[in-house]
Amino acid sequence: MARRTDPVCRLCRREGMKLFLKGERCLSPKCSFEKRNYAPGMHGKKGAFKRKESDFALQLREKQKARRIYGVQERQFRRYFRTALRVKGMTGVTLLQILERRLDNVVYRLGLADSRAQARQLVRHGHFLLNGHNHNIPSYLVEVGDVVEVRSASRSNGYFKTALENLGARSVPDWLEFDSARLAGRVLSLPDRQSVDLPLSEQLIVEYYSR
Repeated sequence: MARRTDPVCRLCRREGMKLFLKGERCLSPKCSFEKRNYAPGMHGKKGAFKRKESDFALQLREKQKARRIYGVQERQFRRYFRTALRVKGMTGVTLLQILERRLDNVVYRLGLADSRAQARQLVRHGHFLLNGHNHNIPSYLVEVGDVVEVRSASRSNGYFKTALENLGARSVPDWLEFDSARLAGRVLSLPDRQSVDLPLSEQLIVEYYSR
């Protein structure tokens, strides 16, 4: 997947809300969105958030918001939508379920990373086991019964020692179970819409791709 090298805080400003792309920094006074609560660019201060938007613009912004929260590129996001379209049930809810099942998101939801971007990096660097085997693919979709745990060789790492001290700062969703002693999590069930605590309107995303 392509890696962003430009400032990600401007993405929050573009969407007019915090996307929590930088973890703890987003909760501190250093957050750029708190300092500059207007759209990026030379015309940002002229009320970009207040202008009336068309239906297409609302649908596009919602799709972009979801992509940026989960750190997924357009081609992969569209592939997820096509997969959701083939599944019986509500396409939008199924799409969110697929995004939540990504391994990097599961690591983030377990509280083992401050952000999804950090979780993706930790997975890529091989710090986690999946069902007892080394696994470094952030986009892998977990299944019910899968166990994600920190490698024994990585537990002495300074980052995970600090993470262990801060466990409990973020609640673990009901579809996951976390064992702080082992630094391991188990997938108890597939996520439902109520467990996705994000300000997303999945119906607008479905409408965008159904044009």
